[in-house]
Formats: sequence, structure tokens, C-alpha cells
Amino acid sequence: AVFAFGSVVAALSDTIYGVILGRALQGSGAIAAATLALLADLTRETVRTRVMAVVGMTIGAAFSVAMVAGPLLNEWVGVSGIFWLTAALAGMAAFIVITVIPTPTQSRRYRDTRMVRTYLRLVLRDTQLLRLDLGIFVLHLLLMSNWVVLPLQLQNHLGIDASHHWQIYLPVVLLGFLAMAPFIILAEKHQRMKGVFVGAVAVLLLAEILLYWNGDTLTGLLVGLFVFFAAFNLLEASLPSLVAKQSPSHVKGTAMGVYSTSQFLGIFVGGTVGGWLHEHYGIASVFLFGAAIVSVWLLSAATMQRPKYLTSYVLNVGHQNQASATDLAGQLMSVPGVQEAVVIANEGMAYLKIDKHSVDEVALDAFSVSSVS
Repeated sequence: AVFAFGSVVAALSDTIYGVILGRALQGSGAIAAATLALLADLTRETVRTRVMAVVGMTIGAAFSVAMVAGPLLNEWVGVSGIFWLTAALAGMAAFIVITVIPTPTQSRRYRDTRMVRTYLRLVLRDTQLLRLDLGIFVLHLLLMSNWVVLPLQLQNHLGIDASHHWQIYLPVVLLGFLAMAPFIILAEKHQRMKGVFVGAVAVLLLAEILLYWNGDTLTGLLVGLFVFFAAFNLLEASLPSLVAKQSPSHVKGTAMGVYSTSQFLGIFVGGTVGGWLHEHYGIASVFLFGAAIVSVWLLSAATMQRPKYLTSYVLNVGHQNQASATDLAGQLMSVPGVQEAVVIANEGMAYLKIDKHSVDEVALDAFSVSSVS
């Protein structure tokens, strides 16, 4: 409702300040955390990781569709029309939640999906997780700073009207997805995640250099954008997976909270710095700045540890006292394929890291009481 109200405020505004107010209200109505919490309450522990992965894929797909559809919608209905559309979509989403999505019979605080304050210091001291937080910060800083100037480059320097920008974005986004796919398979299936990840950061640096050198020509811009999206899509898909791999299972919710905060900070800083650089030094300075900050990220990524190829697994083991929880964690560690086990006594939940290729899931399920529905 808050998001829809913010959309209406922005749609009715005829000044930039009204639009800023509307966008601030939209941000106040962000539902990412609430959505993840609801999903956790409505899904079994054994399938929750897959469900979260599907949610992440839909968010990425929505972004790609918006990149292409934005210029078209602006031509057809204008900026106010886009805000009216977002208000309508928010209303539809609320209707679906009320009428279709079941109400959970009980709500529990799952530490793999929610922020836990007591773990915040642990996450902020983990240099491997901080490398990934830096990565998502830089990635979305680049996205926003580039898109402050790319529409201007297309329209003012290359003479392409805003209504035709989708014809530029659509092919490079699609080709970027196609180029990403084999490397995702290589990274996950053949356990080459670090090499593929560092390579993608290097390719992102190449994209910024190409946009700096040849972004004022159509061919140079197209090549630079294709290289950018190939790297961006790969990194956007890889970073959450790396956070999940690097963080202990019971700390993953807190780690993802810090990660998401870094992402939003990157969006804010990218828009602010990109606008300032363009105003004072021109379009090329934005790409040069992007190349410089990606170079810092590349050094950070190159020194990160090789991730462990383990999968998070959550069991509902029923409420325990502290002594029985400690004993149960030891029993779980004795199951083949279990690499980490933490039992939270007052929650009755066991958070595990397992090798899915060697784990005995039948033995694990024997520790589980009735699943949360």
C-alpha cells in the first residue's frame, strides 16, 4: 500500500520535489525482507534454498524487462503513466497476496532468511563476506552511474531518440544473457567459481574502458554495452551464491542483509557520483571513474578464498535445551556429507552446510520433526 501510494504521489507531481517524495515513499514500501520472511514461513526447509533462487531469478528478469520496456512506456504513456502503472501493479500484487497466497499457520524467525543483530559484528568482521559486499556495491554503483549518462550519450551525441533506445538495449541484454550461460555452468557444475568470478570482474573493467574510449560511436557503444551486460549478468547471479557459500548457514540471513544494504548504497552513490561527474567533467569521466573503481574490486576479488561448494540445509528438530542442542549438533556432524551443524535450542532449528553429492539425506531427515508448513 505504501509503495502504491508513493507511485500515485509521483504520478500526480509536476515538480521534481514531488517525484522525489513519491520515490522516497516507494522505497519505504519495499517488501523484499517481508517477502523472504513469508516465503520462509510457507516453504519446507528442504526446498527453501531453491525457492529463494527462483525469487532471485525473477528479480533479475524483471530488471532486464524494465531496461527494455522503460523507453517504450515513456513514449506511450510518459513518466506519469509509468508511475500509474507501478501503482496498478502494486495493487494487483496486494490483491494476489490477500486472495491467493495462504496465511502461514505460524511465523518463525529463520536465521537463514532474516537479519539477527547479534551476528552483525561477526558478518562485518568476515573479510571474505566484505569482499562480496564491496562487489555488489561497485556493481550497482556502475549500473546507476552508467545509466545517468548512457541515455544522454545515445540521444545527444549519437542522435538516437529516447523512444528508440529499447532497440539498443534489447539485443545487448539478450546477447549478454546468452553469453553468461556457459560460464555459469562452468562455475557451478565444474566448481570453477572463483576463476569465472574474477574473470567476469576483469571483463567488467574492459567494458568500462571500451565505453570510455569508443562510447561516442555507435559501434563502440554497442560493443561496450554487450561486454558490460555479459559481465553484469554473470556477477549479479554469482554474488548471492557466493555469499551463501561463504557464510555459515545460521548467519546467512544477516550476511544477506548486509549484502542487500551494500547494493542499495551502491545505487545511491552511483546515481549521485555519476550525476556530479557528468555535470563537472562530462560523460567520459563517468566511465573513467567506473574503470578505476572496478580496478579496486578486481584486486579484492583476486585475493578472495576459493569458495567451498557446500549447500545450506535447514531442519526443524523441535525445541531443545542447550545441552541437547549441543549433543544433537554433534550427532548431525556424524552424518556423512555434513560439514557444518549449528542447532539453535530455543528455535528448534538446525542449520547445516552439506556436500549434496555425498550427504545421506535419509539419515538427516530422521532428525526432523514435522515440517513447518
